[in-house]
Amino acid sequence: MKRWRALIVLGTAQFLMVLDTSVMNVSISTLVEDFDTEVTAIQAVITLYTLVMAAFMITGGKLGDAFGRRRAFAVGLIVYGAGSAVTSVAPTLWVLAVGWSVVEGLGATLVLPALAALVAGAYRGRERAVAYGVIGGLAGAGIAVGPLLGGWVTTYLTWRLVFAGEVVVVIAMLCVIRWIPDVPREPRTALDKGGVALSAAGLALVVLGVLQSSSWGWLKPRNPPFTVFGFSPTVFVIAAGAVVLWLFCTWERRQRARGREPLVRLSLFGVPPLRSGLTMLLCQNLVLLGLFFIIPLYLQVVQGFDAFQTGLRLLPVSVTMLLSAMAGPLLGRVAAPRTVVRGGLLVLVAAQVWLLATIEPDIDNLSFGLAMAVLGLGMGLLASQLGNVVQSSVGEEERSEAGGLQYTAQNLGSSLGTALIGSLLIGALVHAFTTQIDDNPKISDAARRQAGIAMEAGVSFVSTDQVRDAAARASLPSSEADALVDSYASAQLDALKAAVLAAAAVTLGAFPFTRHLPAERLTGETGTTERTERTERTGRTGKKTGETGR
Repeated sequence: MKRWRALIVLGTAQFLMVLDTSVMNVSISTLVEDFDTEVTAIQAVITLYTLVMAAFMITGGKLGDAFGRRRAFAVGLIVYGAGSAVTSVAPTLWVLAVGWSVVEGLGATLVLPALAALVAGAYRGRERAVAYGVIGGLAGAGIAVGPLLGGWVTTYLTWRLVFAGEVVVVIAMLCVIRWIPDVPREPRTALDKGGVALSAAGLALVVLGVLQSSSWGWLKPRNPPFTVFGFSPTVFVIAAGAVVLWLFCTWERRQRARGREPLVRLSLFGVPPLRSGLTMLLCQNLVLLGLFFIIPLYLQVVQGFDAFQTGLRLLPVSVTMLLSAMAGPLLGRVAAPRTVVRGGLLVLVAAQVWLLATIEPDIDNLSFGLAMAVLGLGMGLLASQLGNVVQSSVGEEERSEAGGLQYTAQNLGSSLGTALIGSLLIGALVHAFTTQIDDNPKISDAARRQAGIAMEAGVSFVSTDQVRDAAARASLPSSEADALVDSYASAQLDALKAAVLAAAAVTLGAFPFTRHLPAERLTGETGTTERTERTERTGRTGKKTGETGR
């Protein structure tokens, strides 16, 4: 039992890092009310949290290399706890964004890369596979348990208690931090400040463009602060981010050529299993966080459930995701990671198709619960393999950097999931609502014009009661108000289905990226991939895949 004490602390940290994201998702309606804001503003706060982590995760890994992984882990917990304390007493939305999105996000950038390296340092062989399975399962459990725990606390007490409780948990972890064996630090080198700035700016611009597309429009301007040649600035902002990321890659190559330590050794992306594992992590989190943004909206805004009722209906995801992720080491004895991941993707697609059938005006709780259980099963299968694949693709000295890349991919996927799926949801809502009222003979031209003006001013995913109140304020006749509300209710369901279809399309699009996942079981005392046949992907036999591309 003593050898698993480190995993208790590390697993608790992993659970904590993802718990409050799901708490935020299930508390959207309450947060909108408490801060007198809109769904899109809370969407921005959630996206900013994952964006901060994506932008500075590699930097956090480098700092862990320089100052020691356990020390970085401890400092990160302190920063994270401070952010939780600020969040728990936030009086305004901007204070919430600072405490949760920025301070907690920066704390997580120190904790998570160190966590990945500390797991690898504490365990070997089969124990390491078990440890990564537990970490993956707890990450999934945090995402899924959050709605139930946060829903109960939000409904019957206040969401602020969740963050106050996190402070207590952080203090407890710091008291037993020495349960974790430390990993020798790397020789200290100067931090690549130019790489930090360029990577953070590039990622921020890309995610900002995707996030704001819901209010700016993709090409046709909807409500942007400015236009570019008459077009919405969305595509131009994303393109600017892509250019900055290209400059980042150029800068990193020059750093390497000058004999300086770059922020990221781009040669790591030449390791096919690592590259494939990172891509799959990005896709997994894009789909998961996208769905966990839109499903609470369906349950709370359309069905009218409170946060606790929402959490109960998401509980099946928690159970099946935890069980399937924990079963990863057992699956690894009979199947290769590629096989398990592809099976997980097929299960995810089946769950999303099933979920489409459950999005109706009156929810079928049994069918919805079963769809959620299948969704958790697919996500757990992916979580059970990908962390171990990433860490097993590199040598011991590269584990911290691989951990930084791992959590960068996860949080970039989370940012894009909330931003992109949320944007598609709003875009589909506008299109469906416009089509509905144009085709409805009960709605007058004057009412259509008023609705068009309201949509040009900005669109948010609101309840039908709010639409009815707006119609009453506009002094519309009751028959027209009823027709308008019915059209909006129908548009809501169409938009939700379109968003789920988009998530399913991303899942299907991930299949080609599984090609370079290990086709043989992960074995060996160091947890590396031992190949039993030559492949064109690595050109190696019986050597660590991490040696490729160095």
